[in-house]
Amino acid sequence: MASNVTERDAREVAEAARETEWTLPSFGKELFLGNFRLDLIHPQPRVDPAQAEKGERFLENLRTFLVEHVDPLEIEREAKLPEHVIQGLKDLGALGMKVPEEYGGLGLSQVHYNRALALASTWHSALATLLSAHQSIGLGEPLRLFGSEEQKREWLPKLSKTHISAFLLTEPDVGSDPARLATEATPTEDGSGYVLNGRKLWATNGAIADVVVVMAQVPKSDGHRGGISAFILPYDSEGVTVEHRNQFMGLRGIENSVTRLENVFVPKENLIGKEGQGLKIALTTLNTGRLALPAICVGAGKWATKVAREFASERVQWGQPVGKHDAVAQKVAFIAATAFGLEAMVDVASRLADEKKNDIRIEAAIAKLYGSEMGWKVVDDLIQVRGGRGYETAASLKARGEKPVPVEQALRDMRINRIFEGSTEIMHLLIAREAVDQHLQVAGDILDPETDLKAKAASARQAAAFYSKWLPSLVTGEGQKPGSFAEFGSLAHHLRFAERSSRKLARTTFMAMGRYQAGLEKKQAVLGRIVDIGAELFAIASAVVYANTIKNEHPERAEQAFELADLFAKHARRRVSELFAAVFANDDDASYKAAQKVLEGRYTWLEEGVADPSGDGPMTAGQPESVPDTPPVSANGDEPVAAAAAG
Repeated sequence: MASNVTERDAREVAEAARETEWTLPSFGKELFLGNFRLDLIHPQPRVDPAQAEKGERFLENLRTFLVEHVDPLEIEREAKLPEHVIQGLKDLGALGMKVPEEYGGLGLSQVHYNRALALASTWHSALATLLSAHQSIGLGEPLRLFGSEEQKREWLPKLSKTHISAFLLTEPDVGSDPARLATEATPTEDGSGYVLNGRKLWATNGAIADVVVVMAQVPKSDGHRGGISAFILPYDSEGVTVEHRNQFMGLRGIENSVTRLENVFVPKENLIGKEGQGLKIALTTLNTGRLALPAICVGAGKWATKVAREFASERVQWGQPVGKHDAVAQKVAFIAATAFGLEAMVDVASRLADEKKNDIRIEAAIAKLYGSEMGWKVVDDLIQVRGGRGYETAASLKARGEKPVPVEQALRDMRINRIFEGSTEIMHLLIAREAVDQHLQVAGDILDPETDLKAKAASARQAAAFYSKWLPSLVTGEGQKPGSFAEFGSLAHHLRFAERSSRKLARTTFMAMGRYQAGLEKKQAVLGRIVDIGAELFAIASAVVYANTIKNEHPERAEQAFELADLFAKHARRRVSELFAAVFANDDDASYKAAQKVLEGRYTWLEEGVADPSGDGPMTAGQPESVPDTPPVSANGDEPVAAAAAG
């Protein structure tokens, strides 16, 4: 099934799963259209006092538990979360942070859920990964959004207290291209349910899960619309086998699995939503679920600021603390300013998510993209500030009598954030698709080479009507008025820059569509720069708005917040200028042609003189072709890892 998918098939599957309606306003959507709607994010919604009290109380309990009962060096050494730690998280109610109280959860706000993930991740990343995989993309969120009342009543209380969940979408040959999904859910002849067969890869929590959500293809047949569908699967079901516990560069301690499904029966009551809605359910779940990752990056940035401050003040070289040397000082400033900018972006998006008056799909996607990229740079700079101590493990530092600061671990743990829950490259395309949505609505037929001339003519008339009004609106705006945004005081000029740049970005997007037309979707580097400009502008706006919120909510911090926002905006403005310059003046074409020549083997002589330790074998394993005669062994050579025991 999967091998016959064409590029057009893949695009159509992804497009069908998109949310095409914009029933609520969106700051991100308007930003890319050149309409700087600051009123959508300012003033920020206030956190409900009762929610705040409940959230702060939980954060204090979580902090106490981590400090008193969790040894991060043990987790790193054993590459496993101890049972007492997992049980302790359950006892705290940490599994049910996002579950409403009526279903047995804590019902925390998005703001405090994100702060909890940031806190847990700084103690050890595996803790936050367990909690976020369980709640941000695990079974609970799809059930909250799409589940029946019966499903919610049965499963949400369990997910809040006792049952760990996981999300099974990825396959050995399926990553960000779900049209290739090969796991099948075949309807039974008696109509009682479905039989699942397939292999799932990289399921975080999948090695210890109690219940999972599985994405599988239902074949189209009489009475079945078919398509990718979502199922609740208890992990003790017959035919579920954890084949392997994956191990990675970082995130030691996560229970990530390869899971095989062999003739696994799932009753029809366990279908979430309707047949064919699985991918839509997954993408909708990620709309706010993606905020978990940037929240973790915020934690890393805040921790990096603390470590950089302490070390650069204490470490002396050439007669003064290293933080006094300009080269190091520049990195310390970047770390602190970026930590503030990331916190601002996540706080703005989280409060919008709690208020539920805005569509935040673009804001959440930008936060994930921007947080993971900037978080990586922050931790990389922290390594450089710490020098050799940054490269040395915490255990080694402790063994020789120094503070066990796990900076090299932080770098290893941070790297995955640019890949999972949508790689940077995929996020660029996802956000770009939303950014040009309005253009495709009015001029899509003109750009589509397969559209007939009559449809193109009709589309041309529609486009002319739209652009005759839209393009003139991009000429002038509030950003050109010296007194605009005056309420933000010394930060007002950054908002004027963002407003002007928003209109410039819209004009640039229009020019790119005119230059490349239907070929624009292939110009992924160009689209990436357009998206990155929008991300920087959202970050600038968030930093200024957040600083103003701090001034109102914590007046004693106002001056410091304005200083950090100002520095962050200056850094971001420099990046924006560089990105604009590279949209059309670049080496993209030369690089693409060179890459194709590399793939064709033109430069294989360059590979001479090395020895490849990986040996022979496939780069990508496939689905099992048939049910094996003998069961597989686990990663350590023991008998198969039974799912019931693993849970």
